[in-house]
Amino acid sequence: MERYDLLYRLYDSFDVETLRDHQSFVNLFPPLDSRVALDHWEDASDELDLRKSEIRDALPGGATFAEVAAYADRETAFTALDLHARYGRAVNGLVLDVDETLRSAGGTDNEIPRETLHMLTALHDAGVPIVICTGQTVENVKGFMIQGLGNELVHSGTFSIVYESGNGVFTPGHGSQTKRLLYEELDETVRGTFDEVRSRVLPEAPRNVRRGCHLQGNEFNVTLKPNFETGSADAEAVIDDGLVHLIDLLGETVVDMVDVEGLDAERGAAWARAHYAAADSEIREVLEAQAAVPETDATALADVPEPVAALFDRIDIGYYRGDAAEITSLELNKVAGVESALDVLDVADPFLLVMGDSKSDLRVMEWAAEHECGIAAAPEHASAPVLSHVLDRDELVFDRGGSARMLRTVYALNLLARLE
Repeated sequence: MERYDLLYRLYDSFDVETLRDHQSFVNLFPPLDSRVALDHWEDASDELDLRKSEIRDALPGGATFAEVAAYADRETAFTALDLHARYGRAVNGLVLDVDETLRSAGGTDNEIPRETLHMLTALHDAGVPIVICTGQTVENVKGFMIQGLGNELVHSGTFSIVYESGNGVFTPGHGSQTKRLLYEELDETVRGTFDEVRSRVLPEAPRNVRRGCHLQGNEFNVTLKPNFETGSADAEAVIDDGLVHLIDLLGETVVDMVDVEGLDAERGAAWARAHYAAADSEIREVLEAQAAVPETDATALADVPEPVAALFDRIDIGYYRGDAAEITSLELNKVAGVESALDVLDVADPFLLVMGDSKSDLRVMEWAAEHECGIAAAPEHASAPVLSHVLDRDELVFDRGGSARMLRTVYALNLLARLE
């Protein structure tokens, strides 16, 4: 209980709120080319050092507690200590989704906030590897991460990008292991299905989908993105239509790909609708709204030939309302990508912070829980299954655009772990 007692003393006896204000100012507003601004920054830095020294002199382990106070408010600090008491480990890796997690179209103008970028840098400087885990392309992610975190950090050797939801892993600074193309390990039937769908998806799309969507520049996944503002009514409408088209095209392609005589390619669309409606309630809702679920979908499922059903079971349909519709490989999800990234980074005994908002992130959270190798956090607007998992575990839910709070919690957790 000694750490709890000292933490109570810290927050009851010192003006930690003012200390945090000074720390934030020093971190986020570096001195500019102005004598007045420089003087103000130096005054804040001196005051910060003075307040930290008071804590260092007053408490056992005072240097650590001063650093905790500089980054964590009372609730965050006690959450961090509770987590360490529960798991007995410091976090040695970050696995982070980007869209609607690190940044949010509704809360951060779709930019990663400066405070979040600073906390990522602080944790990285403290020796915690970062794995960005996203459905986006590697070039897109690499570009905005270099812009936000700097070229040196991204190429440090302890930074990795799991891209296209696990189809590839990019870890600069690791020679022949820098880029792992995991999708190349799939057999020709799956790869051929994706190639065929990609070549036909826009040319054969309904007019509104062809004009209202574009293909994301993926290496493997086939992703339709809206030519409208993400989340807008126009984006929702065209992505819903695009989803139905993508399912139908996948069904037709799968029937063509399997080596069975006498199959009717036109029935492939109905089989695909029935299969994916049964597998995902959100997809079912979209299909039902467009009267696109077979009237006897249970019968349709029962009639699916085994080779067709087996290939459907290897391919996933992703639906993100007003944002994207895509096909991905169930054999190469974010879990496979994270495991590969940790292997390249040589994190042999991981204890991770996994942050995300969608079904693909949930798989990583469940994997971490099953293997007792991490904690999970999610934004308040995450999908219902994600929130249910996070609330059942450690209740690490943060406000829209507030990912920095979870990073501060981990930073404090790792500091307090030193006091054992």
